[in-house]
Amino acid sequence: MDLPLRKILLLSTLIGLVGTCAGQSTINPADNAWVLMSAALVLIMIPGVGLFYGGMVRKKNAISTIIFSFAIMGIISLQWILVGYTLAFGTDIGGVIGGLDHLGLRGVGMDAMEGLTIPSLTFMIFQAMFAIITVSLITGSYVERIKFSSFLVFSLAWATLVYDPIAHWVWGGGFLSAMGALDFAGGIVVHISAGVSALAIAMVIGARRGFGRDPMEPHNIPTTVLGAALLWFGWFGFNAGSALAADGVAANAFVTTNTSAAAAATTWMLLSWRDRAPSALGIVTGAVAGLAAITPAAGFVTPLAAIPIGIGAAFVGYYAILLIRGSKRVDDSLDVLACHGIGSTWGVIATGIFASIGAVGLLEGNSTQLMVQVAAVGITWVYSFVVTFGIAKVVDSVMGLRVGHHEEAVGLDISQHGEGAYV
Repeated sequence: MDLPLRKILLLSTLIGLVGTCAGQSTINPADNAWVLMSAALVLIMIPGVGLFYGGMVRKKNAISTIIFSFAIMGIISLQWILVGYTLAFGTDIGGVIGGLDHLGLRGVGMDAMEGLTIPSLTFMIFQAMFAIITVSLITGSYVERIKFSSFLVFSLAWATLVYDPIAHWVWGGGFLSAMGALDFAGGIVVHISAGVSALAIAMVIGARRGFGRDPMEPHNIPTTVLGAALLWFGWFGFNAGSALAADGVAANAFVTTNTSAAAAATTWMLLSWRDRAPSALGIVTGAVAGLAAITPAAGFVTPLAAIPIGIGAAFVGYYAILLIRGSKRVDDSLDVLACHGIGSTWGVIATGIFASIGAVGLLEGNSTQLMVQVAAVGITWVYSFVVTFGIAKVVDSVMGLRVGHHEEAVGLDISQHGEGAYV
């Protein structure tokens, strides 16, 4: 090696050391590539939600159900860039909400984010996908009867008033973070908030006409299975990407995610087999419940601990569906509360029990962590339900949530979009 080249390499090394010593973050190309890829994986989950839900409704509402997720990809992407990101990750105000310092992505650019090895733009777009999919999950509770215009207004209001504050509480330096609540990839922020909010709006909008009397069987289970496959695939980005680096924590989260889904799918299959038959719909629903349950724990627990988390998710989800449907008091059309709200409630509590990587849970001698997790669950349940109920009431009083009787009978594909899924 000639002398000038050796000098250049030495100088580059010294500059890097000086930057490191000064505490400056530098971009790691591998980390950046992994988180960007993970954002794309989460994006593919969003139409996955549409297909998962779309196959479970009656055929006259297939397009309406699927297009909810695509419309959310548009409107929440814009909301996140304009105001959502700064409310979630802006400078903390009283532990409750972020300030407006990043309004319109001001100050969010291509340089490394403080404390991370990825650009702030990479972090922003990765978090955007979480906001989008959370709003998408709620749609399963009110399909087949909501006005499209009301859906748009509700979704924007909910993202701003429910999702953004909760994301700040947990990930943006808010009070739940200060309490020490553990939520690796969104058990509290995504799944509990969506599941509980689904219950609230279902109560306001009311049951589908004929609920509990007329058959409302899924019209295309293969479409639902395809949607579930996309969800399972994309969830690796959802959970492993939340390590925000291409490291061992990401690998652990990847494996625990798969393990919990596998355990839950298998358990749900056995439960449905015992009662009736090994339902295809039940198996994929079990997998999704297992994925929701492992989300808060993915980076904090071992692969072995993911097995009881998945099994527990199947049990609580399966019997919650039977209980909710049996009561006939609320029409949560596609069981969002049971799979996501209750499934992830178990997952957040289980994190306080099984945590052993980067945090210590009950089994490692830290009972305080379990109490913090329970408190975080309770706070999120109450806030999500009360605020969502209020939003739904306001939208209903101002513009009406439901379509008319004739429009519901014809189906939302024709009445709301002027097109049908099947010729």
